[in-house]
Amino acid sequence: MADLQDEPHSVGVGAEDVPAPAFTGGALDRAAALLAVHPVADGCNTLVWTLRQSPYHDIDTPDTGVDTDIPRLRAGGVGAQFWTLLVPPGRPRADAAADQVVSDTLEQIDVARSLMRRYSDSLCLALSADDMADARNRGRIASFLGPVPGSTLTDSLGALRAFHALGVRILAPAGAPWAEEGLTAFGHEVVKEVNRLAMLLDLTGCPSAAACQLAAASKAPVIISNTGAAALNPHPGNATDEVLLALRAANGLAMVTFDIARTGDSLHAVADHLDHVRAIAGPECVGLGAAFGAERGGPRPTGLTDPSGYPHLIAELLERGWTESDLALLTWGNAQRVLRDAEFTARAAQHRRAP
Repeated sequence: MADLQDEPHSVGVGAEDVPAPAFTGGALDRAAALLAVHPVADGCNTLVWTLRQSPYHDIDTPDTGVDTDIPRLRAGGVGAQFWTLLVPPGRPRADAAADQVVSDTLEQIDVARSLMRRYSDSLCLALSADDMADARNRGRIASFLGPVPGSTLTDSLGALRAFHALGVRILAPAGAPWAEEGLTAFGHEVVKEVNRLAMLLDLTGCPSAAACQLAAASKAPVIISNTGAAALNPHPGNATDEVLLALRAANGLAMVTFDIARTGDSLHAVADHLDHVRAIAGPECVGLGAAFGAERGGPRPTGLTDPSGYPHLIAELLERGWTESDLALLTWGNAQRVLRDAEFTARAAQHRRAP
């Protein structure tokens, strides 16, 4: 299968359900060329949960039953994907006991790793920033496992280390008793161990006060894998300016979602949220976390109904005056930098602990 670099004009040709916006001045061609070199590192996709419930989907070919498949990921210029292993809110067993959450998480990991094996020509498990770059160079989509729920950790860090050994690189503290109303003593130990293992903390769903405390406690950058700007839409899942400023101070990353409830019903509205996050958190702290991966039929912003819409969003941002260097950070550079910073923090922690 050809590298993304070999197909600079293939991005943007997708199976969207609605007409894409028209762009002038070659913005779409410029977007395609940029994505060929700096593909999208998407922070959130729920396909693992979908395939666990409906395993008959074949994502190697265009699959009208889901909004994510390999042809549309490639058409959208996606070069890295974070595959969430959380049970979606409101789904069965979302509030289950800790042992059931662990079992659910292990099943999700098994589905995700099976996905990598089944589609190994296109997807490859990534464990580091170097893996991310290597996958791009080999024409594969770097696949990171996580986040897993922080509620799987109770009185021991053993589960965290076991998840790391299975390839998980992201932990979500939201809903965990050790991070609900301020970090407990055990919560501080979790943060230290996450830093030591070069894992990322995903603050999606954390209350503002908890998110700010976690960002300050972590020596490595933290992320929010899918969010909008609360200043534009006060949805409880969106990041406040206070949190965005905390991310900026921590060199973290806020990845903007394509969820109608949080970012509006059009490509233009999503771009508004990206503009706001960049203005508050800075161009080095904004990314993309669409939260695709569902079965078809759910509402999506016009022009962004599946991953093939990414070139149209990049074209919109070009027309708004985003520089190509800032767009390269948005799509790829910021995500890779956060991973590298986490790895540097881990090496420093291991060096300090060495006799």
